[in-house]
Amino acid sequence: MYQQVEYVSPEEALKMVKSGNRLFVHGSAQTPKYLLHNLAKQAGRLKDVELVFITVQGDIEVDKPQYEDNFHINCMFVSSSVRKAVNEGRGDFIPVFLSDIPDLFKKGIMPIDVALIQVSPPDQHGYCSLGLSVDIARSAVNLAKHIIAQVNPKVPRTHGDSLIHSSRIDKFVYHEEDLPEVNYGGAVGENEMKIGKYVAELIEDGSTLQMGIGTIPDAVLKCLHNHKDLGVHTEMFSDGIIDLFEKDVINNSKKRIHPNKAVTGFALGTRRLYDYVHDNPAFVFLDIDYVNDPHVIRRNPKVIAINSAIEVDLTGQVCADTIGTLQYSGIGGQMDFMRGSALSEGGKPIIALTSRTQKGIPRLVPCLKQGADVVTTRGHVHYIVTEYGVAYLFGKNLRQRAKALISIAHPDDREMLEKECYIRFKHF
Repeated sequence: MYQQVEYVSPEEALKMVKSGNRLFVHGSAQTPKYLLHNLAKQAGRLKDVELVFITVQGDIEVDKPQYEDNFHINCMFVSSSVRKAVNEGRGDFIPVFLSDIPDLFKKGIMPIDVALIQVSPPDQHGYCSLGLSVDIARSAVNLAKHIIAQVNPKVPRTHGDSLIHSSRIDKFVYHEEDLPEVNYGGAVGENEMKIGKYVAELIEDGSTLQMGIGTIPDAVLKCLHNHKDLGVHTEMFSDGIIDLFEKDVINNSKKRIHPNKAVTGFALGTRRLYDYVHDNPAFVFLDIDYVNDPHVIRRNPKVIAINSAIEVDLTGQVCADTIGTLQYSGIGGQMDFMRGSALSEGGKPIIALTSRTQKGIPRLVPCLKQGADVVTTRGHVHYIVTEYGVAYLFGKNLRQRAKALISIAHPDDREMLEKECYIRFKHF
């Protein structure tokens, strides 16, 4: 029979953390900021505590310079919250496919001493929900030696792999606070809408969508209202899918696996989204080593993977996580879905980006910046989309690729790119 949980102070709960421990930190909208701020208050007794996570939201305090000897960030994705710490050398980045991260825990490569998570209050059966971030958290809590939970009634209860019984949790800290919110819909500009229309033309009725979070994915979703019977199998999503659900444009009826349900690893958006997925059986939040497995992704027909990039060179190499040597984000699940969609019957891997940055810097370039990293290789790339059109690169030689990419570059960059192409390939 379920026993009521006993709540303790954060000071009491965090006594479980010892110097030299490795801590998993729940991420995205579930970032347990209250626990992290209280952990910083215990810095005086702690040294060399390693914090591992993917994306975290908001001010986490423990990444600040004064805690450099106490806490070390060792993340698998560089979100804005820790970007400064990583690039100033107070933190590190682990390049790894999102689908492979659970194996770091399961194979003992990165054993977890303590997991810091944020969950919903236990239900009448004693189950809490991991809420909006199941992704790598599922494996982390399964394998952590100890678990400390920040219990927040504003955490939605989600379906899928999100449940954790209260008997698995060592310490409970009650703290009610608003979850982090991000709204991309209002930032969609003219160029993003042009890209959205081009991408929408590539999407057939009955397709299964993977889209990231940001202005371009939101623009694509705004252009899909005349489509039919779309499905969702994605590592993450935001508010943009709600209207398509309510209009029955997204109904998941044509999917071969998990029909009639949208599959995801995590969600990040506004409170409207969090309320929409709360106890909604049309959404299943699953372990990321399943969601992002290319062999799982390919089982659905017409998988459309829509991802973005920082820059693309004339051979089709895609840099998506660095600006030169500056670590901006991470590998994430881009390659998982680029490969999975390519293997899907009728699938289309798409990289969508504006031809220039907001500062007017070209994104289609002769060569990637010195120190820039490749996330999607030129062997994996298929479609590149900008506001000037679509370039299909698969099966094309280097000269043909360059010509196709130049045709969708910013008009003011094309002469420069043509000259560079001639220098490299001796003909254009």
